[in-house]
Amino acid sequence: MRNQSTSTIAPSKLAAGEQRSLQQVTIYRILLAVSFVHLFNDSIQAVIPAIFPILKSNMMLSYAQVGWISFALNVTSSVIQPVIGYAADRHPRPILLPLGMGSTLMGVLLLGYANNYVLVLLSVILIGFGSAAFHPEGMRVAHMAAGLKKGLSQSIFQVGGNAGQSLGPLLTKWVFIPFGQIGALGFTIIAAAGVLVQTYVARWYREMLDAGYTFRKKTVSRAIDPARNKSILKATFILVIIVFVRSWYGQAIGSYYTFYLMEKYGLVLDNAQNYIFMYLAAGAVGTLFGGPLADRFGRRNLILLSMVGTVPFALALPFASQFWAGVLLLIGGFVLLSSFSVTVIYAQMLYPGNIGTVSGLITGLAFGLGGIGSLFIGHLIDAIGITRVFIACGFLPLLGLLALLLPGDGKLEEWAAE
Repeated sequence: MRNQSTSTIAPSKLAAGEQRSLQQVTIYRILLAVSFVHLFNDSIQAVIPAIFPILKSNMMLSYAQVGWISFALNVTSSVIQPVIGYAADRHPRPILLPLGMGSTLMGVLLLGYANNYVLVLLSVILIGFGSAAFHPEGMRVAHMAAGLKKGLSQSIFQVGGNAGQSLGPLLTKWVFIPFGQIGALGFTIIAAAGVLVQTYVARWYREMLDAGYTFRKKTVSRAIDPARNKSILKATFILVIIVFVRSWYGQAIGSYYTFYLMEKYGLVLDNAQNYIFMYLAAGAVGTLFGGPLADRFGRRNLILLSMVGTVPFALALPFASQFWAGVLLLIGGFVLLSSFSVTVIYAQMLYPGNIGTVSGLITGLAFGLGGIGSLFIGHLIDAIGITRVFIACGFLPLLGLLALLLPGDGKLEEWAAE
């Protein structure tokens, strides 16, 4: 294959046509590898909310303290991701891929033995740092291996992460309920496997860079019309709001709906986790289909339909019976997260040539805003009760109407082509 044969050729000796061919071939083995690592990474992150009920019971934590744990995990990742992405856009560092997973490995190991609240916070910070190191470079690898199939590659990459997140409820059911907190040690095996796969991916990444692969740079700022700059900034602001809404609603379901099910329907923890799994698994399927659907119906249209289409299911959820709650979670999860990868692609097209920075910013915001949301929601539940909070959260996706103000796909592709 070309990507293998060119790895030994000095960049200066590659013809322009050969360099272009490096950017047009889709390397599925790398896409699948980095998607599996995304699954490893996010399944380990899913350990944190999965272990919330155990930590809350063992350490007698309040909802607010549970929110601080989520905040520590997500904000650590949020703050560092764009910084790493910015640095990687200027000086790619393939070594960050295995090093990031190594940090996650240390965090999981510490979590298994943490016997107080401070050690729990430290362990999730290490896991958050590992995630921050992985995501920007992981997205650059997915972009590099995509060739001409950017939408498909982003869906393959993101579905690994969302599938990993969906495992959280099952981890509670199969690991933490029978084994308790010490069950976290089992995930050191997953983290170690991630280090090995990341080492393989990093080697390919380095070979491609040495063979002359380059990320296309954006147009110099002085050549960009001021009106276009204003439109790009406006679109970026709208994307941030959409990420905010999706993250806050996702945190409400992922971190606290278990407690709602136990309080309203009298479910035991074991059975309540099945509902969260259905929501997250449906979201993973939605992520996989989101890219192809956006290719057919348009990126802006998919983002708009994803957000607004979630509204009726979110509003009905607090008033549904136990059976219909499961149905609403399945449909709502699929619809809401179908725009996850599309949002990243849209942002990348706004800022071509800055893949790491933009991807780190968007996914970093997802984690960071989710962490802030979890903290705020935890305090709000303590103040007004969990039922009222979920009724209020049902209105959040209405803010997705702002997607009507995003530039259309034609304009977006025109900007990206310049």
